[in-house]
Amino acid sequence: MAVQGNVVPLVSSGTAGPMGAIHLPRLWLKLSLAAAGALPQGYDECGSGFDAMTLSNLGLDRQKTMEFVRQRKPTYMEFEEWVIANGKTDKATVEAHNAAIRGYNHGEDLAKNMRSSSKIKDGSISDAVTLNTIEDLDEIHRQVNS
Repeated sequence: MAVQGNVVPLVSSGTAGPMGAIHLPRLWLKLSLAAAGALPQGYDECGSGFDAMTLSNLGLDRQKTMEFVRQRKPTYMEFEEWVIANGKTDKATVEAHNAAIRGYNHGEDLAKNMRSSSKIKDGSISDAVTLNTIEDLDEIHRQVNS
């Protein structure tokens, strides 16, 4: 059965598959949802933030990656195998990539706005993985309760 309606990509940027690269499962999900016409408005199919960082850090061509998912509609494991065959996935590269994702903080104004919108009381939270995950959970809450 095909996907009906839009699906919030709830896989966190902090999630990794067997290869160990975080954000890669979320990137696959966003590309897959976009290919199926099910990515909600406001979500980039392959944006300039963690998506671009992941592609760059793993040595993947953006257009070829998007085309692979659009044309082949791979499972996550098929996608990860393609990444291994076409990118740079040695342990040191993956560890450096993961550190870059985990260490990325939103700018002060954006983080403040996201904390406020999500009612996060701890003003020290500014890491993008956490704030983006809470934003996705809030979107699911809106959809379920509207």
